[in-house]
Amino acid sequence: MERIYIGMGSNLADPAEQLRSAVDALAQLPQTELVGVSAFYQSDSLLPGQPRYTNAVAALDSTLPPLELLDALQAIENEQGRERLERWGPRTLDLDIVLFGDRLIDEPRLKVPHYHLQARAFVLYPLAELAPAGLRLADGRCLTELLAACPFVGLERLPPN
Repeated sequence: MERIYIGMGSNLADPAEQLRSAVDALAQLPQTELVGVSAFYQSDSLLPGQPRYTNAVAALDSTLPPLELLDALQAIENEQGRERLERWGPRTLDLDIVLFGDRLIDEPRLKVPHYHLQARAFVLYPLAELAPAGLRLADGRCLTELLAACPFVGLERLPPN
């Protein structure tokens, strides 16, 4: 089993409900155990004129190979109405493999650690809720250092519901 962290985001069709449905779907994946889910956060969209996003991170323990897990995540996105019309466009659901154990993955379809992790407060802060203290990424970067360099700006931690 490897510990895997999944970044989740939505800004369409009741985003909090989209994330709750995604968590339920993650818990049903074969060879996988849902270990935890961060609080939900709201963040500004990367592009102007879009609704705010609701984001969270889920922790999984799984024996699924990386590309098989990616296929399963994309199937969940599709089941929840994801349409890939424009890069960084609004979406019902976005599921990204942020970290996959201690692996560095550089495949055409998958880059791990996630390639913009250091600039994404909406991933780093939820990840920090679940990751062990002093977590060092497979590429050598320390989560604590990434957090210190990425201010909690434009981000709002939502109360549990």
